[in-house]
Amino acid sequence: MAERPMEWLRWVAVVVAAAAVATVLVLVLREKDGGPEPVPSSAPNPPNAGGAPLAVKIDNVAPARPQTGLGAADVLYVEPVEGGLTRLLALYGSTVPPVVGPVRSARRTDIDVLAQFGRPTFAYSGAAPQLLPALHGASLDNASPTEVAGAYTRDSRRQMPHNLLLQTGRLPGTRSPSEVFERGAAPAGGVSANGHNVDFPAAKYAFTWSPGARRWLVSLDRSPVVSTDSGPLAMPTVIVQQVRIDATEPIEDAHGTVSPVAITVGQGTATVLRDGQRFAGTWSRPDPGSPTRFRTAAGAPLPVADGPVMVLLVPA
Repeated sequence: MAERPMEWLRWVAVVVAAAAVATVLVLVLREKDGGPEPVPSSAPNPPNAGGAPLAVKIDNVAPARPQTGLGAADVLYVEPVEGGLTRLLALYGSTVPPVVGPVRSARRTDIDVLAQFGRPTFAYSGAAPQLLPALHGASLDNASPTEVAGAYTRDSRRQMPHNLLLQTGRLPGTRSPSEVFERGAAPAGGVSANGHNVDFPAAKYAFTWSPGARRWLVSLDRSPVVSTDSGPLAMPTVIVQQVRIDATEPIEDAHGTVSPVAITVGQGTATVLRDGQRFAGTWSRPDPGSPTRFRTAAGAPLPVADGPVMVLLVPA
């Protein structure tokens, strides 16, 4: 009888040791801007087991380029971040590339943007501690290294933190597109345009119409945007969505710069590029669960063309 309690104690010791080793492994694999991501205070949501889009937060500064997986995105958002720079939010469903990255950290802007896509799986490298409760309470399945460490690898040819890659095949669940944009023929009122420029404080985008490809060729800071797996990035539709920026939320990056939040619920002005034309219009979205709708200056629907869509959230 005396041996049984001792046997039970040895079993408990083994379980505790195994849990400690697992915790160390997770901490080693966890990555975030400026430091390790803290463990969420509540249990994370399991990755999506059914059909839903995959959303990936992608680095966009010079050391991160060229990225991988951009050409397969159904929707590609350009978001303002600290220092006037930009970061990408790519959504996949029609085609999911095997590798996407470099993956970087989430921002408050992502939560409202993704709310219109149902319940996507969201892959990101980490987040500020103040943002984690909101991420884990949102209608999305978190897939950072905290939840699925085995889905991430490092590219030894690049320096941290610009080398974290997502192996999409290691994520549970299936992917399917979630259509939120109105599609159709171009309305009347467009102005012929060979090119269009969009400036963020520290990032300059240029779009050049290619009649042969019937797409807009994308450049950033005077260099073509290239994806390692698909070549130069080109989009049938580009939307320049003017948004209000909230810089009052006390979330900062590793350098102490306040993280800007792009407000994508409400209304504002927009410019839509498609079919070699430029359309002036407006955007509106009454609540996070509703899709963003675009209209011409006269109030008619302003649909996008077939194929991928690029949306730039530009500070108004």
